[in-house]
Amino acid sequence: MHEAAKRLNEVLEENAPHTYEVLSELGRALYFPKEGILSQSAEAKAKAKRFNATIGIALEDGVPMHLNVIQSHLADFSPNDLYNYAPPAGKPELRSLWREKLLEENPSMRSKHFGNPIVTNALTHGLSIVADLFADAGDAVILPDKNWENYELTFGVRRGANMVTYPLYDASGSFNAAGLEQAILSQQDRGKAIVLLNFPNNPTGYTPSIEEGDAIVAAIESGAKAGVNVVAVTDDAYFFLFFEESLKESLFGKLCDLHPRILPIKVDGATKEEFVWGFRVGFLTFGAESDLVLVALEQKAMGIIRATISSGSHPSQTFVLKALQAPEFKEQKQEKFEIMKRRANRVKVVLDSGRFDEAWRYYPFNSGYFMCLELKRVKAEDLRVALLERQGIGTIALGDHDLRIAFSCIEESDIEALFDAIYETERELSGLTQQ
Repeated sequence: MHEAAKRLNEVLEENAPHTYEVLSELGRALYFPKEGILSQSAEAKAKAKRFNATIGIALEDGVPMHLNVIQSHLADFSPNDLYNYAPPAGKPELRSLWREKLLEENPSMRSKHFGNPIVTNALTHGLSIVADLFADAGDAVILPDKNWENYELTFGVRRGANMVTYPLYDASGSFNAAGLEQAILSQQDRGKAIVLLNFPNNPTGYTPSIEEGDAIVAAIESGAKAGVNVVAVTDDAYFFLFFEESLKESLFGKLCDLHPRILPIKVDGATKEEFVWGFRVGFLTFGAESDLVLVALEQKAMGIIRATISSGSHPSQTFVLKALQAPEFKEQKQEKFEIMKRRANRVKVVLDSGRFDEAWRYYPFNSGYFMCLELKRVKAEDLRVALLERQGIGTIALGDHDLRIAFSCIEESDIEALFDAIYETERELSGLTQQ
């Protein structure tokens, strides 16, 4: 093992032994190189006043060399903010501004101790960093039965972890905090669990109430008190899209400083929040009481970034930074929120009409991009294929009976027609109308 990795491990073992215990074998071996090209280039940037022949970019007239066929479309931006490599952890200004945004939008974080957000190549990359750092073969990844399928690839296929699920809803239609607690306590023999909290939930569009959020935190704390080291990951991909009474902030803040056996990690990003899906700008934030621990975790995360993508897209980070700094940013974002809210509300009005009750019910939803139908008479995959072939309508089949609808990409005026078409095709498959 490299000496730098050993030193980071010693810091964690001394200052946060339970955090050290949950590191994967790969996580313990990771470090960010202090010597080498990056460190020598950084030193040269500060001191090489005559010639700097270190980093692998080309310069011309004192700025990064570039093609006008590209720069002509980006005339509002300096070449220095586009073509240079971004630092492995991201542009410092963007990291600081995102931290300010987190504090503004999540009051429960203001009194808590957490690190500076690290820029990732969107949220999937952030989740894969978490998987690399903490998931070994056989470790339990605890998540609800209604979940994003990519978790299986990221934690299961890539790292060999076991997906341990519990029903998302209890008998009353509320979040199943008791099921979560039971799943965590089932790992007492192993002494470790990775808990994924994704709100608004993909695929159902559900966000717990404040009381349900407190119950979730209590369930995780119960597991920690029972001797389970919990890596608590809040996947906040669809943050801020809360259309009804529910939690309006991440549970990350309440999990920070809660118990020595709980390591909170926040994964979020501009991807969905700022409607820039293709920019691929996400963030990874660790919670810990000690600055030494935060630095050690950041160094290990940067080691993964250096070893995989080296650094994220500099232009994308610049575009997001400029947007966050713009005076019109909040107003424009609120305008898009209102459009999304109207679409979600229209879905409920249409579905609550009672016209479709014989064919399906819908899972509770109050936020995000999606909602899910639970089909009563036909299989989801059969309906998905029939909708595509007969109606030219795309949906997502999940399991035998769940059909996910992304109302985010349907105009409000088209929502009723969408569900009418789904119902018509469902009746055809059920043999109730002539095809």
